[in-house]
Amino acid sequence: MEDLKALTRLIDSLKKLPSVGQKSAERMAFAILEMNEEDVKEFSLSLSDVKAKIHRCPVCGIYTEDDLCEICSDPDRNHETMIVVSYQKDVYAFEKMGRYKGQYHILNGVLSAVNGVGISDLSIDALIKRIEDDHFTEIILATNPTIEGETTALFISKMLARFPVKVTRLAYGLPMGGHLDYADSLTLGKALEGRTKMKEGE
Repeated sequence: MEDLKALTRLIDSLKKLPSVGQKSAERMAFAILEMNEEDVKEFSLSLSDVKAKIHRCPVCGIYTEDDLCEICSDPDRNHETMIVVSYQKDVYAFEKMGRYKGQYHILNGVLSAVNGVGISDLSIDALIKRIEDDHFTEIILATNPTIEGETTALFISKMLARFPVKVTRLAYGLPMGGHLDYADSLTLGKALEGRTKMKEGE
């Protein structure tokens, strides 16, 4: 069968997307091939626009099409608290919750010796500068509860020790509706550490 070089190139490009293997890339490539020309042009234009029009906010790192993201430019947001997250998608999770009205800072990853991610690869210097320049009263470290996430949070907390700012870590533990006998030891341990007070002792 004839080797369709343009199709092979498209398949190879699609495989660069996360969780897309050979079979999935082939299905998507053939679907694109069967689109009408107008839809393919619109698809191609949308890909170009993503790279041309969207950039990271120079303050917090959130993706935006404006000079500053809508959170940094909103005067009604709380400018005393900041949640530090690893990735863009983590911000969306907090915003969907609708209860947090403070600021964010995106690290763009976590420290990982295995993956070759060091301090200079993350936006830690920018975080330190924001804390030096602004009047934050609390920094909430919200990296994922993984070894890399915990390592990153611990490193940042040590770097912030010299600043007069409260540093907290998200509590991790049992999900609502969960059962103790299904919880692993790490989750149960975190739940115990993050327990909340219900009544003062006598």
